[in-house]
Amino acid sequence: MRIDIITIFPEFFEALDISLIGKAKQRGLIDVHIHDLRAYTYDRHRTVDDTPYGGGAGMVMKPEPWGEALTHVLNDAGVEADNPPLLLVPSPAGQVFGQPTAHAWAEEPHIVFACGRYEGIDERVIEWARERFRVVPFSLGDYVLNGGEVASMAVIEAVVRLVPGMVGNPESLIEESHSVAGDALLEYPVYTKPAVWEGREAPAVLLSGDHAKVARARRDWQLERTSERRPDLIEKLTTDALDKQDKATLTSLGWNLEGNHPARSGN
Repeated sequence: MRIDIITIFPEFFEALDISLIGKAKQRGLIDVHIHDLRAYTYDRHRTVDDTPYGGGAGMVMKPEPWGEALTHVLNDAGVEADNPPLLLVPSPAGQVFGQPTAHAWAEEPHIVFACGRYEGIDERVIEWARERFRVVPFSLGDYVLNGGEVASMAVIEAVVRLVPGMVGNPESLIEESHSVAGDALLEYPVYTKPAVWEGREAPAVLLSGDHAKVARARRDWQLERTSERRPDLIEKLTTDALDKQDKATLTSLGWNLEGNHPARSGN
């Protein structure tokens, strides 16, 4: 996978040289190119923004540097017109990013991130880019960041870890929270040695050696944790996909299982 990042803060992405992503770069699983947007300006102040037409607060990123930077990426990568890369634009007005999207994007051969700042990028850049890229504005959630770098870094982390060969034990990707391969429940709590710490014992079932009981306990913990923290995910489950013990656990947690999907009792 090739990743291009356009930003006015290229040093922000030095973190990509460490941890698992850094190792993936060394092994050739991903090829990262970071581009300083200011390199595509030609005035003495390397200006990338200007006042908004129509008035209003803040500044807007100018189209000329973005057009040149994106064109450079296309030329450098040798992109063919019939195989445009995916251009991801962090934006509070974009679609909310989630684990299913991370899995889809992990199959992309080439992703470009356009890290906007200030009040955003001149909309004409997005229109122009749609003729050359597959453009997707995205958001991490219903809040606003200072710029697109944090959001891009989060997506890179979420996507790259799903690239084949990235994670040593692929089974760990199946068991985690929001797993597409699973049923989108939150991950169960985990424990390690020592068995007793600060007077708190690790659950005895995990030390029993009974794999069936361990699996059942973890499943119940998933249901309990999801019910408490993300009941909306429980509501998306289909009752046909739940086994007898699942149903008993959810019933004890106050869920009504009479319909096709669980519903809070009393609702």
